[in-house]
Amino acid sequence: MSEALEQAGGLSVAWETAELEGGPADGTRIRVSGRPRVLQVTAECPLENPGQDVQVAAVYVYRRKHGEPPLRYAWDWATP
Repeated sequence: MSEALEQAGGLSVAWETAELEGGPADGTRIRVSGRPRVLQVTAECPLENPGQDVQVAAVYVYRRKHGEPPLRYAWDWATP
């Protein structure tokens, strides 16, 4: 488990490395602060008519797993 301490606007922020399990972001390693219970991952979807001024993204939810380190988040396939 990798941890780092950074200064953000005069405050010390502790960052921790976490790994995402399952779903489209499987194996991705990220840094989080404060061990959030839920993470949201988005993946941009291509438009058939790119001239429109809109963006579309698929949303995936990852929930924190309890247990031994390292910190992990598992894909919640049932989340709409």
